[in-house]
Amino acid sequence: MHTLADLRAGKLAGITRLSLACGLTEFPPEIFSLSDSLETLDLSGNALTGLPDDLHRLTHLKILFCSNNPFTRLPDAIGQCAQLEVVGFKACQIQEVPARALPVRLRSLILTDNRIESLPQALGDCRYLQKLMMAGNRLRDLPASLARCERLELLRISANNIQRLPDWVLNMPALAWLACAGNPLSSPRGDTPIHAIRWQDLELQQVLGQGASGVIQQALWRNDQQTRQAVAVKLYKGAVTSDGSPLNEMAACIAAGNHPNLINVEGKIHGHPAEVDGLVMQLISPDFTNLAGPPSLQSCTRDRYGNGRFSPSVALNIAAGIAAATAHLHAQGLTHGDLYGHNILWNERGDCLLGDFGAASFYPDANTGAQLERLEARAFGILLGELIERCDAMDADMEARLNALQADCTQPVVAQRPGFSEIAQRLSAISALRRA
Repeated sequence: MHTLADLRAGKLAGITRLSLACGLTEFPPEIFSLSDSLETLDLSGNALTGLPDDLHRLTHLKILFCSNNPFTRLPDAIGQCAQLEVVGFKACQIQEVPARALPVRLRSLILTDNRIESLPQALGDCRYLQKLMMAGNRLRDLPASLARCERLELLRISANNIQRLPDWVLNMPALAWLACAGNPLSSPRGDTPIHAIRWQDLELQQVLGQGASGVIQQALWRNDQQTRQAVAVKLYKGAVTSDGSPLNEMAACIAAGNHPNLINVEGKIHGHPAEVDGLVMQLISPDFTNLAGPPSLQSCTRDRYGNGRFSPSVALNIAAGIAAATAHLHAQGLTHGDLYGHNILWNERGDCLLGDFGAASFYPDANTGAQLERLEARAFGILLGELIERCDAMDADMEARLNALQADCTQPVVAQRPGFSEIAQRLSAISALRRA
């Protein structure tokens, strides 16, 4: 975090990234002194309601964040920034998105948790658009022109007022990650049985992790056999996340049921003193780690992997396990919505667990569900390609079969992609050949 005093004193000359959060009510004109170098500008957490008309003077600006400011309209000046690719105005009070506010090179537009009822048809002219995050708004539909955005890969429209998914959304050639829960088109099922676990039977211990949807802690549970069982407890927040509603996430976790490649749910917390919703889940062995890191601002929709390599057997085990878990989810009428390496835990044997149901959605109906399954097949195909790329030398026949499956999953014609039962069967056959 930088200071306004340092900016005004000229101490920040030549920097490429500037972050100011100091109660600003107006855009500091001194920022223009950085026009020869500034690429990333973060003014989140201030009290701004507008940006200067000549913002385009920041000729190298590629990334702009102005979240948690009381904007009511996406500023027109943004659209004149010729190099701007990433725009984030999360948790403001935006009601209007003018066509003039859309930069020509826009790749990622993040307008989560605002008051937007409609998007301009001009959004379809953003031919570089890869990521559109609109969860937690008041959208009733999407502009039909968005179908022209053939590079769009990630779409978050959870927690809006959308009645149905247009056919063109389900046929977008690059779309791989879709979250649409919390709309009238997709309602959580309330008939999934779940064990009630009393809050007083839980002894919370250290924090294991936390994210936008809640906090996970290790705990001891005095179970029905009156023995103390080590578990993980997730307490959910009520606020809208980039994926959607945490309560939708909880409903999806319950509906998913048990599977060897999912983090199984032991029960739902009952009787929390502050009436916080929460789940008690299987405690994962510490030898499991994340398969990848989440996308960066530069990679946009692609995970970040380290320099490690996979043996063919480990890569195949991971692919087969995740395919089986995802096939199970779709059999329950669920789409995961965030099938990524960074949401997979694995160990050196290739044992793996698919987690993070923040973007999961229930099928609106069986026909739409079949289309959603083949849309998600592309996400699996991208994951499979990442595994193949980082795999040690493998048998030529195995490599050819895996490459063929990857190509089938990522082909642009959604209806011609395999479903997850077929994907799992083909991976099983490849595994059998390897063992033979």
